[in-house]
Amino acid sequence: MCRYAEIPYKVHYVCVPCRRSHKYAWDGEKHLCTSCRQPMIFAGHDFAAPRRRNDSGWAAVAAVLGAGLRYEGFETCGCSRQPKFRPRTSAQVRMRRRAAGHLGLSEAEALAARNPYDLA
Repeated sequence: MCRYAEIPYKVHYVCVPCRRSHKYAWDGEKHLCTSCRQPMIFAGHDFAAPRRRNDSGWAAVAAVLGAGLRYEGFETCGCSRQPKFRPRTSAQVRMRRRAAGHLGLSEAEALAARNPYDLA
C-alpha cells in the first residue's frame, strides 16, 4: 500500500521578491504572500529555501521557477523518489545558460541537467 496516498502533504509556495516561502495545502488555490500580498509561486514538495541574505541562492530560485521547473523528487503517488537536480547558485545558472546557448538546448533542459554538456 502506498504510504503517501492517505496523507495530504503540504507543498512549498514562494514569493521571490520578498524571499519568503510557506507551506500550504496543495489545493489549486492562489496563496498570497504575507508581506506583499502578491500571489506566491508553487515550488513543489522538495523546495529548500536559501537564507534571506543569500543573493546568489535566490537568483537561482528565480531562474528555476521562471523556467517553469519545480522542486520535485516524488513520483505522483509518493512511493518512490528520484531526486532531480536544480542549481543552487547564480554561477551554476550562468554556466547552464551558457551551455544551453552553445548546445541549442532550452533553458529548462539545461537548468534541470546535472551536467548539461553530457546532453550533447
